[in-house]
Amino acid sequence: MSDLFHLIYASKATQYFSQQDIEELLLKSRQNNKRINVHGILLYDEGSFFQVLEGEKDGVLDLFDRVSTDTRHDSVVKIIFEAIPEMSFPDWSMGYSLVSRRELGEIDGMNDFFDKQTCLADIDAGRARKLLDAFSKGRWRV
Repeated sequence: MSDLFHLIYASKATQYFSQQDIEELLLKSRQNNKRINVHGILLYDEGSFFQVLEGEKDGVLDLFDRVSTDTRHDSVVKIIFEAIPEMSFPDWSMGYSLVSRRELGEIDGMNDFFDKQTCLADIDAGRARKLLDAFSKGRWRV
C-alpha cells in the first residue's frame, strides 16, 4: 500500500485577502511545503479556500493540523483524506489559481453548485473530486 495521501479541505477566510496577501501566503507556503515534501493546489474564491495537500501521510497530516489552527480562516472542513497511488501535483509545491464563480461553474458537474451562490467551504466530496480532476488533468489554468 502506498504511503502517499491527499487531503482536501475547504474553509472560510476570517479577513479580507488582497492579491498581495495571497501572494505572500503562497510564498511562505511554497517554501515550507518544499521543505517537508508536500505538494498541492490552493483555490480562492470570494472569501473561501479549497486546498489539496498531497505527500507522505505524516507530512500531510502535520501540515493540515497547522493549517487548521491558522486564525486567518475558520470553518475548516476536511472533505477527503485517502491513500493515493501517485500525486496529482508532483511538480507544484503549491499551485494557485484565483478563480471566479463563472469559471468554476464551467467545470463539468459544478454549474449547479455555484448557481446557488454556494461557497467553496460548502463543497461535498463528489464535487471536490471534480475540481481535483479538472486541475490535475490540466483542464484548467494555473
